[in-house]
Amino acid sequence: MPNDKPLGEIDLECWEQYDDLITDSLWLLGKRDNAGAHAADYWGNFAPQIAHQALRRFTKPGELVIDPFVGYGTTLIEAVRLGRCAIGVDLQPSCVDTARARVAQEAGTSDTRAVALVGDSTRPETAAAVQEVMHQWGFAHAHLLILHPPYHDIIRFSDDPCDLSNAPDLEAFLRGFGQVVGNFAPLLAQGRFLVLVIGDKYARGEWIPLGFQTMEVVRQHGFRLKSICVKDIQENRGKRGQYHLWRYRALKHNFYVFKHEYVMFFEKTTM
Repeated sequence: MPNDKPLGEIDLECWEQYDDLITDSLWLLGKRDNAGAHAADYWGNFAPQIAHQALRRFTKPGELVIDPFVGYGTTLIEAVRLGRCAIGVDLQPSCVDTARARVAQEAGTSDTRAVALVGDSTRPETAAAVQEVMHQWGFAHAHLLILHPPYHDIIRFSDDPCDLSNAPDLEAFLRGFGQVVGNFAPLLAQGRFLVLVIGDKYARGEWIPLGFQTMEVVRQHGFRLKSICVKDIQENRGKRGQYHLWRYRALKHNFYVFKHEYVMFFEKTTM
């Protein structure tokens, strides 16, 4: 049955004290958190505030979060700070090395564990390796999944053909993304949440609703959609210092410049 009780650290007897937890669907986060081990030096980083909000709303201290697209370790860093355990996976060994180094900078509680693994999240053996770590730590299931995949080919993160950012077309990207969801969904406890951070893209003058397309993929794997939040994008690396250029292009070519991405929340309803 779906869970209608708070999954995180919220005590409803004093719910008014949690004024730093977002409950609206419009997320105006402002400047990203670059404190401590966090840094905005990787194209694939997402705002640490997203992981912070998700971990506090949907996990308790000591519980486990898994991130199959861990990049430089944003989810792991926030998990350690909040006393959660975390397992991250990335295809690129250089990303995993950086994630490990940055997690090592954060001082967690005595029972906090975080590890980054090299692996292809589209392959079942990668999920099996994650499950082995879970069992070593005494977890039968994870309590949260956070997915921040490439936005197809907007940024190519490597030359590896297994990298979803190198998928030859949209259908191949969605198929690969579906494999990731299918591999990791069984590791998540029933009634717990999957968080998808994703944006849309343009291709040949057309707005491609990548967010809603990936949303449907998740729903097909035994999840129900609980919320779609829209997060503002103040400025990304690709458009930094180019406001007037992009405004001119938008006026000339009759389109609107991306200033948002989605944070989607799903509840697992079937095993």
